[in-house]
Amino acid sequence: MSKKVVLACVECMNRNYTTEKNPKLTNERLEVRKFCKNCGKHTLHRETK
Repeated sequence: MSKKVVLACVECMNRNYTTEKNPKLTNERLEVRKFCKNCGKHTLHRETK
């Protein structure tokens, strides 16, 4: 049972990516380093509410 989550760039707050996670296994917010097209570099992306 997975839930869709939206990832937003920490620097420019642009919502770039969507992914899925299992809320039963992970309670904390998802954090992934991904490429931000707006910033033009790899930055930390966090799960938004």
